[in-house]
Amino acid sequence: MTVCAVVKADAYGHGAVECSKSLEAEGAKWLGVTSLDEAIPLRDAGVRANILLMTGFWRGEEGEIVRLHLTPTVWEPSQIESLDKAAAGLGVAQHPVHLKVDTGMGRLGVGIDQLPAVLNVLRSSKHLTVEGLSTHLASSEIMDAPSVAEQERSFEAARCMVRDAGFEPRFVHVANTSAVISRRETWNTMVRPGVSLYGYYLPFQRAGREVSGGTLRLPVKPILTWKTRILSLRNFGANQALGYGATYVTKAPAHVAVLPVGYADGYNRQLSNRGRVILREHYAPILGSISMDLTLVDVTGIPGVSVGDEVILLGTCDGLSVDALEHARLANSSPYEILCNISKRVPRRYVS
Repeated sequence: MTVCAVVKADAYGHGAVECSKSLEAEGAKWLGVTSLDEAIPLRDAGVRANILLMTGFWRGEEGEIVRLHLTPTVWEPSQIESLDKAAAGLGVAQHPVHLKVDTGMGRLGVGIDQLPAVLNVLRSSKHLTVEGLSTHLASSEIMDAPSVAEQERSFEAARCMVRDAGFEPRFVHVANTSAVISRRETWNTMVRPGVSLYGYYLPFQRAGREVSGGTLRLPVKPILTWKTRILSLRNFGANQALGYGATYVTKAPAHVAVLPVGYADGYNRQLSNRGRVILREHYAPILGSISMDLTLVDVTGIPGVSVGDEVILLGTCDGLSVDALEHARLANSSPYEILCNISKRVPRRYVS
């Protein structure tokens, strides 16, 4: 079984270069990114693992893809023809590609009805080799979704067509994080874990309800802690409006900490008046609207609070926890979005 460790979207907000280096040091042979733009910094940083471009490429990027030994996903004749021409021009005998089939997601990939034509173009390409065959499941975390079985059957049909056309892809991959956990039959010869590498996975559902336990668990924990420090402390009396729009009014005298973090840093505005942070081994609720650069939290009753104190926005401390799943629930979002939205102006520091 080969693992393609997905580091797209800046490794889900964690920093793709450093994460890729760590994954490669731990033995990862494959990394998955979205595009050439995401792959170039990895090669520039000395990452030598195979890199899969999971959403193809733009016309004009073919030469750089071949030069950097990147593996593109293809599904259209024009992609295959232009890449074959680039490989020939650079004197490359066989450049690997992964063929993507759309089995029901409705995004990227060749449809089953168009697959024979694409296979014909691949057969006529002298400088390409079909190294991989893939698809993507739309609802792998929904245990009773009939579409998953339909996609599996469609993919098996496509696999037979590819084999009948004379191709034997070494890497056959369907499973994302949720399928790695819950659908072993989709593992094939390669899996593509993404957000689970960083300590998360989506809740599983059956009959519209969340289910867990048994095999629907993966022993992972979040690797990211997002911290800030108290910038200022304020004391307010009762009936004081706080923040933009006066969405919070104090009911009693309050001790309030001002944090230098806001939605420009990726701190979700839906946490306004709903979220919480951890400081000095206590939870402190967010007061008022989160603004671009500042957030207010109630530290009334927390002893010893001082300017400069460390505050945990995402993470754990002494049995207390605020994670991306909590943020996602409050923001009607997903942990993917919460993590990916942590902006570039938030410094990343890496510890072993």
